[in-house]
Amino acid sequence: MSAAARVLALLVERGQTVAAAESLTGGLVAAELTWVPGASRAFLGSVTAYATPLKHELLGVDAGLLRERGAVDPEVAVQMARGVRDRLGADWGVATTGVAGPDPQDGQPVGTVYVAVAGPATTGAAAGKVVSLRLNGDRAEIRRESVRSVLELLLEELSENARAQDTEQNGGNGCLQP
Repeated sequence: MSAAARVLALLVERGQTVAAAESLTGGLVAAELTWVPGASRAFLGSVTAYATPLKHELLGVDAGLLRERGAVDPEVAVQMARGVRDRLGADWGVATTGVAGPDPQDGQPVGTVYVAVAGPATTGAAAGKVVSLRLNGDRAEIRRESVRSVLELLLEELSENARAQDTEQNGGNGCLQP
């Protein structure tokens, strides 16, 4: 089963939804998710904010942050994930930003990528989690690996969220309750 199928199955099982904010992947995360039959039960949609100003205008990324650091930045990725989650009304938001090549961008070398996830307000992931990647390969390989990485990050967060909920429901200390 693909990462996208596993993500969607977990979300459907929980009655939760996801939305994607994409830059360097240009819609590939949304395409990967919608390839799975029944994706509409958990995937709400996406925003492809390829141009830097759109990250502010559509996703609410801080304009000062974009001016100071550029679009290829871990905090930008987190703000994109939170922005798409909030604007599309999803439980979870995922985001990709980085440099697929052929040229460097914002002083960052080709292969510099940040993927982020922001979860529901009731989880530790609400504020967002970001992973920094240094990828090798051509433009297509960097974009494919970015999609795989953001879906794997979401799977990790969904799994951690499930473990935390189980712990809360079972007494919080891992011990069996009488």
